[in-house]
Amino acid sequence: MASSFSFPEEDLFCPVCREIFEDPVVLSCSHSFCKNCLQEFWKRKGYRECPICRRRSSKAEPPCNRALKNLCESLQMRIHRSSASVVLCSQHNEKLQLFCLEDKEPVCVECQASKKHRSHHCIPIDEAVQNHKNQLQTAMKHLQEKLKVLTEVKQTCDQTAEHIKTQAQHTEMQINKVFETLHQFLKDEEAARIAALRREEEQKSQMIKKKIEQMSRDLSSLSETIRVIGEDLRAEDVAFLQNFNATAKKASCTVTNPERASGILIDVVQHLANLKFRVWEKMQEIAKFTPVILDPNTAHVCLSVSGDLTSVRYSDQLPQLPDNPERFLFSKTVVASEGFSSGKHSWEVEVGDHPLWNIGVVKKSTDRRKGIHITPTSGVWAIKHRSGRYKALEHVNISLKRSPQRIRVQLDYDRGEVAFFDAKDMTLIFNHKDIFNERLYPFLSIGPAGGANNIDLQICHRGLRK
Repeated sequence: MASSFSFPEEDLFCPVCREIFEDPVVLSCSHSFCKNCLQEFWKRKGYRECPICRRRSSKAEPPCNRALKNLCESLQMRIHRSSASVVLCSQHNEKLQLFCLEDKEPVCVECQASKKHRSHHCIPIDEAVQNHKNQLQTAMKHLQEKLKVLTEVKQTCDQTAEHIKTQAQHTEMQINKVFETLHQFLKDEEAARIAALRREEEQKSQMIKKKIEQMSRDLSSLSETIRVIGEDLRAEDVAFLQNFNATAKKASCTVTNPERASGILIDVVQHLANLKFRVWEKMQEIAKFTPVILDPNTAHVCLSVSGDLTSVRYSDQLPQLPDNPERFLFSKTVVASEGFSSGKHSWEVEVGDHPLWNIGVVKKSTDRRKGIHITPTSGVWAIKHRSGRYKALEHVNISLKRSPQRIRVQLDYDRGEVAFFDAKDMTLIFNHKDIFNERLYPFLSIGPAGGANNIDLQICHRGLRK
């Protein structure tokens, strides 16, 4: 029966029960089964997997394959009709052997000769059946291809959703780490400034304490002198006169007026003046500025971007990353998060002794699904290093006296120049000159480090005041 219907058995018959699909459902691997057959299979196995490819299924209720269901119902109807008695023409009681293409209906030989169908084009019923089956087969093939595409897109979306969660968790950890560093800096700075205040408080307290002790001694001595003079004043005349010289000497002793102590108070200005600004200024020691930030969403799957987004390394471990359109598919490349369409810009890259790298700028419209060629016609202005050999273009070699450890890139967009220097002594390596007509993005490409000490390419930090 299936051969007369011309559909392949694997398309219309369940692989489990070998019957025409009944309520077909489709798994993420694109294989379809009767709903009951699949549930019974899962019940026997104790877990959910595809009976054909053994791929695990995350859904307990797979979606209905409506296109396949419609085709199977059509097949059932045709089988039912073919198993019934031969259908005869209701007007002439003749077998329906022809098909009228204009009226889209089966007719008998008498109908074809009638006035209604005489001028119409009729073909044998078998030919009409085969033509319609071919149409359905073509339609089904298109639907199956579309189903496969939709399944793959959905799998990509599911993978992207999981990656978004992972990205959010990792980014949150990095944010927490940065703020922990800032909080610790502020705690340490607060403790240091409170300690300085306490030291000054102790120093000034000791100074005023010594002054108070000296004044107490002076007060005691003066009080004793006054007491003695008072007693002499109350003595008898002869005794008074006899002691007068000694008493007068005591009374004539000079008492120095105490000076007001200067600089004895806490230097509040020293502790509080522009405190926020001074703390912020000191914070620059830990708050480094990087002129170029790498965008991990553009990095090839073989590349690993650091948590602070300033360095990249090659990795043999391939993580599960979404195939988003921003990501480089073939070139081991990552670009910066921001591009330039005017002005002057510069940044430095620590390359060390890494043997394989490209450094430069790439235009925004460069096809990231293809490999990158170091040519201006490809929208790339860069230099490349391959184990001690340097090139500025695919076929332009550069001769250097020594291998630079740090590369400085200077972009003058308006003048159409991209220059590369040895950052140690600013020796010019190469200068590209061109006309730029779209936004340019800094980029890094890196290969395996081999036995090199430097396994990363690092965008160098820069002082905030530079």
